[in-house]
Amino acid sequence: MIVSLDHIAIAVPDLQSAINRFLEDFGLNFEGTEDVTSAKTSTAFFPIDGTSIELVHPLEGQGAIATYLEKKGPGLHHLCFRSNDLDTDVERLREKGYQFLSDAPSPGAHNTRVIFIHPKSCDGVLIELNEQGDNHD
Repeated sequence: MIVSLDHIAIAVPDLQSAINRFLEDFGLNFEGTEDVTSAKTSTAFFPIDGTSIELVHPLEGQGAIATYLEKKGPGLHHLCFRSNDLDTDVERLREKGYQFLSDAPSPGAHNTRVIFIHPKSCDGVLIELNEQGDNHD
């Protein structure tokens, strides 16, 4: 079951500049950075009132975020919803006709399992579903 809005992700061409903006200009708490090699991204998180802002940047200039930035430029990349049973949610949504960008969840930041729903299934918005990695072994 989907239980909360986990984060809002913003694709950024300059991770340090974007970190400085959210940290210094907006005064948000900074949780740190994490490289997600499976997604070829560097991430930075700013927790805020039950959710967080995630900055995503291409790791070593490669991957889907690099392509996204080349095609669309910086901006809102995706919304992520937290699930307490990711496999059941994926199965339920597939039965309803949702298309996913992969066949199965993969490792994400903060010890999560993640899967993305194709934007064509959600009115042009890329949706990520995640589950804490220790919820399902």
